[in-house]
Amino acid sequence: MRILIVDDEQPARERLRRLLGEISDCEVCGEAGNGNDALTACASLKPDVVLLDVRMPGLWGIEVAQHLSTLTEAPAIIFTTAYGDHAVDAFDAHAIGYLLKPIRKEKLARALTHASRISAPRLMQATRAASIEHRREHVCARLGEQLRLIPIDDICYFFADQKYVTVHHKNGEDLIDEPLKELGQEFAADFIRIHRNALVAEKHIAAVERGTDGQYSVRIRERDVLLSVSRRHAAELLRRVRGGE
Repeated sequence: MRILIVDDEQPARERLRRLLGEISDCEVCGEAGNGNDALTACASLKPDVVLLDVRMPGLWGIEVAQHLSTLTEAPAIIFTTAYGDHAVDAFDAHAIGYLLKPIRKEKLARALTHASRISAPRLMQATRAASIEHRREHVCARLGEQLRLIPIDDICYFFADQKYVTVHHKNGEDLIDEPLKELGQEFAADFIRIHRNALVAEKHIAAVERGTDGQYSVRIRERDVLLSVSRRHAAELLRRVRGGE
């Protein structure tokens, strides 16, 4: 079993490496001290299991796990953290590996035996139940088995076309395999649904224009494009851009 250790504290990584050395059929294939390095390491090393700290600078472990779940050959995830018993119970209820620090060898060995892949919806249900609120700071586009992180702040709008959603951002566009409805719910504070196929970043709206036929359109800053607004979503759009009037 090839294992990647991810923790921003070196002593924690050393302890895990030492414990794994005492467990049979385990091989530490690498370490990472932050979420970005963890994604890069997973793409190149292809571990079977990732021991993943929840709270780290930059990308939290929860977000790293969400991105890894999009891979065709996603590794199993076991979270390691100092969060308390309530979080442990919530993750146990959703059959997600979760070890409370300081980690004991017996519990680590048991978790490795039962390690499994995690779907993004199951992970988010567990984090909500554990009262761990941490909205993603990126969405992830998959290029083969490579992952490209797109900062939320750089995204102008999402546009849905059948199964896939295209992310239009400052540096171009990428396809992602996430439903527009779920994106709209997760990023509702900063994005506005203007059509069944379009979700726009409020801060990237240059203007709301109205045609002679009464139909509204949104002009996107940076991209200089016009997106149609459906009658169903026009009222909410106007309320948001006018500051809740």
